[in-house]
Amino acid sequence: MRKLGIIGAMEVEVSILKAELEKSGNVKQSENGSLVFYEGKLNGVDVVIVKSGVGKVNAALCAQRLILQYGADMIINSGIAGAMGKDLKVLDMVASTDAVYHDMDASTWGYKITQIPQMKVWEFAADKTLIDAALKAFSETPFAKEHKIIAGRIASGDQFVADSALKAKIIENCAPACVEMEGAAIAHACYLSKVPFLILRCLSDNADDSGETTYSFNEKTAAEASASVVLGIIKILSGK
Repeated sequence: MRKLGIIGAMEVEVSILKAELEKSGNVKQSENGSLVFYEGKLNGVDVVIVKSGVGKVNAALCAQRLILQYGADMIINSGIAGAMGKDLKVLDMVASTDAVYHDMDASTWGYKITQIPQMKVWEFAADKTLIDAALKAFSETPFAKEHKIIAGRIASGDQFVADSALKAKIIENCAPACVEMEGAAIAHACYLSKVPFLILRCLSDNADDSGETTYSFNEKTAAEASASVVLGIIKILSGK
């Protein structure tokens, strides 16, 4: 039986998933590395749910602990992001094809932006089975009536993007579907440990000059939408 690790950066991104786990009963709670982990079963699938905290370092450390200490052999990172793709709107969703760091810049030494010096891989590819499950799970949610999901690149960096000029620069450098602050770090950790992963994002804002206001208005709805798709993925994985 596989064990699925589920990471959200903020409480709003994991609260629905934790509530569903608690309904199932027999939840084991433990604290390690200043993180609180919730273990149990959802639809017969062993899961571990954890809030990582915001940012790349928090996310990578959390993913590595899930893998090494809790035995997670696949990971989903659920949450919210800013739209980058021109045909995407608020509350649409993105399932990662791959993830990159938009703020990795060693171009002074001849590397392309996003390229990690001395690493053969810096475009971390997501798991095809999990991508397909996400697309199917989304199609069965109420959001599918008014919104869409695409498979696309996710770019991560340690900054909240709410500036049109910065948005244009990120698009020029790596052409992501959306931008956020954790996914590539989780993908990086999973790649090094050979663990399949998916970064799933519901778009809370357009990552432009109105981003902060739009984000605040849509944060909870977007986080809940992403969590609902995660629950659908678990149902598909269980075969029930």
